[in-house]
Amino acid sequence: MLDNSPIKFGTDGWRAIIAADFTFENVRICAQAVAVYLKESGLAEHGLVIGYDTRFASEDFARATAEVICGNGIKVFLCNNTAPTPVISYSVIAKKAGGAVVITASHNPAQWNGFKYKSEDGASAPVEVVSQIEKNIGKSSVKSITLAEAKKQKLVEYFDPAPLYSKQIKNLADTQSLGNKKLKIVVDSMYGAGIGYFKMLLADSPGIEIIEINDHRNPSFPGMRQPEPIAVNLEKLPARIKQEKADIGIATDGDADRIGIFDENGVFLTQLQAYALLALYLLEVRKQKGAIVKTITTSVMLDRLGEIFGVPVFETSVGFKYVAPMMIKEDAIIGGEESGGYGFRNHVPERDALLAGLYFIDFMAKTGKKPSQLLRYLYDKTGEHHYNRLDIEFPEEQRQVIIKRVSESCPKSLDSSEVVKKDDFDGFRFKLKDGSWLLIRFSGTEPLLRIYAESDSLQRVEKLLKLGSDMVGI
Repeated sequence: MLDNSPIKFGTDGWRAIIAADFTFENVRICAQAVAVYLKESGLAEHGLVIGYDTRFASEDFARATAEVICGNGIKVFLCNNTAPTPVISYSVIAKKAGGAVVITASHNPAQWNGFKYKSEDGASAPVEVVSQIEKNIGKSSVKSITLAEAKKQKLVEYFDPAPLYSKQIKNLADTQSLGNKKLKIVVDSMYGAGIGYFKMLLADSPGIEIIEINDHRNPSFPGMRQPEPIAVNLEKLPARIKQEKADIGIATDGDADRIGIFDENGVFLTQLQAYALLALYLLEVRKQKGAIVKTITTSVMLDRLGEIFGVPVFETSVGFKYVAPMMIKEDAIIGGEESGGYGFRNHVPERDALLAGLYFIDFMAKTGKKPSQLLRYLYDKTGEHHYNRLDIEFPEEQRQVIIKRVSESCPKSLDSSEVVKKDDFDGFRFKLKDGSWLLIRFSGTEPLLRIYAESDSLQRVEKLLKLGSDMVGI
């Protein structure tokens, strides 16, 4: 790998600022590295799926990628329109391809774009695959042909990934069983790749009314800092829920692999609450048995559910590239992370906001409970838990200073609760005697320091975040 290459893969692919580092030249260099990997690993003969989101010039970067892959004599299955990442990931399975490239920066701000690589099982590429692709960067000259020439050589096939995905999801979620259930749902697609998908997937459920907002392409993502489905970016959604007297609000991020949920009162359910509710749905309503996989930033409620239902819970570092291999290894019923990304058994071991949303809707339909009632039902089993996250931008030159400062911090208690364990598994985590926890770690995709906390009240969560901020010292 070139020492001065700007192409560095984080927790989920390579992301960079458009026109600064995310250029056509660098995208082609990255694509060449993928082509070399496919040939070296024996996957080239299966071809490569390429898809893209609604960001600025994503389709052009996707075509540039396809030109390079085809230039290396590898067949490309190229999406003919924008598509959610989970839809593209499932296409790998449906097409029996060797992997996929998705041009997307997911939830990052508008000036970013990215290059995600999916393995032959449709999952986020594991660490060893990412490392190999990175090592290939700059090793060989870029080979490229036009797509017109590729079509002549039958090296490119344009396709619509939606029908194959729709068939798979309807089997998993059994949308027809929703029948004439009367539910009103407001969907915020955040100007992203998920536009129209809930309407399509629930077309056979006449009793369900979908009201969609931010349902057109706008690469500037107006009215939000970034297309991440958290409360601060979703001001329009709770207002619309109240206006429409809807039963639930659902938001999907820029590439529709992350989900955000609001209850019938316009109150945001944290990602940790949403994850625990989805796990409870699978365990209790669907009667599934099997492991739960979670990253270190997710809820201790999952551990409690594991105890109640007698299933193991496995913990990984942050990033679905760590979650997916563990899901496969343990045949897990669900795997997820604090970002709002959840994957499910019998599907691609990858985050899927669309399937997560359908499962949550089915949870409401099967139990007759609204989201706030489901949350209370969960608390009756696990105890009350609240969560929040603080994001802090920092000058890169302070990174090592911050790491040293936090690593040397060894408080005996935080907010009057004893620190029973400190670890540096992925960041710096402080576990408290009362079950609360505080975590300080650097983002793997952005120049951000993130502080996470979970406790039995919002007040205590905010106190813990403040203590974490004081510890960081910026």
